Amino acid sequence: MTNINFRLLLGDPERLAIERGLSELRSGRPVILQHDGGQMLVAAFETLDAGLFAAVRATNPHMRLLLTPARLRHMKNEVKTAGAVSVGELSLGTIEELVLAKDTSLDLNVTAATVAEQAALEFVRLSLLLPAAIVVDLDSSAREDFAQVKASAIATFESGAVDTLRLASRALVPLQGVENCEFVVFRGGEGMRDQIAVVIGKPAPGEAVLVRIHSACLTGDLFGSLKCDCGDQLRGAVQRMAEAGGGILLYLDQEGRGNGIANKIRAYGLQHQGHDTFDADEILGFENDHRRFDMAAEMLRRLGFTTIRLMTNNPLKIDALKDGGLDVITTQRVIARANGHNSAYIAAKRDRAGHLFEKESSVVLLRTGES
Repeated sequence: MTNINFRLLLGDPERLAIERGLSELRSGRPVILQHDGGQMLVAAFETLDAGLFAAVRATNPHMRLLLTPARLRHMKNEVKTAGAVSVGELSLGTIEELVLAKDTSLDLNVTAATVAEQAALEFVRLSLLLPAAIVVDLDSSAREDFAQVKASAIATFESGAVDTLRLASRALVPLQGVENCEFVVFRGGEGMRDQIAVVIGKPAPGEAVLVRIHSACLTGDLFGSLKCDCGDQLRGAVQRMAEAGGGILLYLDQEGRGNGIANKIRAYGLQHQGHDTFDADEILGFENDHRRFDMAAEMLRRLGFTTIRLMTNNPLKIDALKDGGLDVITTQRVIARANGHNSAYIAAKRDRAGHLFEKESSVVLLRTGES
């Protein structure tokens, strides 16, 4: 019989299990979470229909709804961590209200989520679905038809993403106004998504390079949405780099501050009802920002750049590059055009997330200053 080296063929088995499990959740199938106390069936709330809901209940009538600390804060519940609510007797419609309604007050008993339940909730969030889950405990009998993940592996999944980074392809791609431009595609992280380094001009490795970390924004970058400042920041940064003789723009696949495009559009709907961007995310169960920028630091290092002049308004990006071992010697602001649709968004980023904007509301594109 042929000897098969499954480790070489499939990689780390725990990481493989998580990647398969995330795909299962997004496909609407529950997964089994193994933990020190046993195992539980985890179903993402967003994918529940009446049939799946009934099937989970038939597995074990003692169902629990898991909610994030952000969602519980919005509901003014006293539990400060993630919480679990017994919902075995509730209808799917009532549970949907607990997960999504903006004015719901939770009058059911909420207990602090166990370590395993917190892992289950984080696992659902990593799938870019709504961060709410229905779970039931299972006995110890084997269920090989389900994807199975370990609670202990979920905690280290994101932090190990940098180790998976690989250069996939690169080529010259002339842009309007910037003909000397190269796209370098890296692959890695959860789902092995593609991250792009756009090298403007001929920056010299070993010298200080102008850098912009830009998270993908489909609505702003591609369609010119007036709801945010992303498109202006993207094109303005490229223009500034061209004028300065070179730079690197890192375009990261982290739509909606790491929550995914579907949740971003849900948040936009809540913003239209009068909530600011961070309150809208909290209603949906998200914290202020779920992005990670350690991948950006590693991409720069792989390209040979360790001394950075960073174009950003976000202190988290500055700290991430420094924590990644890079030398951030200066920062520059990236100021977009304010309009009647994005002025509240810009103000919320400044006042609630500490973004380094000027206080004036009439700032203009590309007014930058060293600090």
